[in-house]
Amino acid sequence: MSDRRNPGIDLDTSFFADIRINTPAVERRAATLPVRRSLKKDWQAAWLLNAVRCIDLTTLAGDDTPDRVARLCAKARQPIASDLLAAMGVEGLTTGAVCVYPTMVAAAKTALGNSGIPVASVATGFPAGLMPLDLRLAEIRYAIDQGADEIDIVITRAHVLRADWGALYDELRAMRAACGSARMKAILATGDLKSLENVARASHVAMQAGSDWIKTSTGKEGINATLPVSLVMCRAIRDYCARTGHRVGFKPAGGLRTAKDAISWQVLMREELGRDWLSPDLFRIGASSLLGDIERQISHHVTGRYAAGHRQAIA
Repeated sequence: MSDRRNPGIDLDTSFFADIRINTPAVERRAATLPVRRSLKKDWQAAWLLNAVRCIDLTTLAGDDTPDRVARLCAKARQPIASDLLAAMGVEGLTTGAVCVYPTMVAAAKTALGNSGIPVASVATGFPAGLMPLDLRLAEIRYAIDQGADEIDIVITRAHVLRADWGALYDELRAMRAACGSARMKAILATGDLKSLENVARASHVAMQAGSDWIKTSTGKEGINATLPVSLVMCRAIRDYCARTGHRVGFKPAGGLRTAKDAISWQVLMREELGRDWLSPDLFRIGASSLLGDIERQISHHVTGRYAAGHRQAIA
């Protein structure tokens, strides 16, 4: 991973104060993305393998245990069966990160060893974020003390709904400071933000506050990652980069379950942000079940038939 960071800037509401979004136009544009590129055979397989290296392989269940996390980490280290990779001439493929709760970070670090795979931890009262700020900051520091390399924080949605951009910026800036050298992903919980304008404005504030990635969802909202919301967030990233020169990553999470989804979101990155955003430095997919379907499609590509589901078990 590169040493690229987004240092942030002072809050500047002129970036987004006059944003108006034509929702039907966004929806029409998003609907064309899955059909804009016809990816077949070797090309499709290559895009699916690229998706694997951008996955934050995730377990955020109430019954997580160190053993479950260790199994997930084993899958992160060997996400696609070695015989399938060998048949394609590929080696050294891993997922982009493993994402867990703070109390599971130590178990993940132990299981991943010297693999080089980062451990991401959710924090700040995930998923609702409705805890006093000092406790949310303490949770960030705890996760980092446990060894987390990346922190996925959640914002206070009420700040967005009240258009209190100063409060949102100050909160995010404090979280960024608590992260220290760990990279920060700001989860906007877009399904709770009510409008695409709010999504765009929250995206700009998160980037101005120094977020290294902006992320759609916790996966716990009623509506999680969608292509229209992702399109709006990517265009905010493009605008912020053009204005400041700082590149910010994007992470869709929640609802991406099929190989077709993995390709659709990569096409979005390629069309809206360019090839640089097809690497794990700038693109992550928050997922758990997605990997199983990708491996199933890779198996079909190599062998000409679909393997039984249990052969691609994650844990």
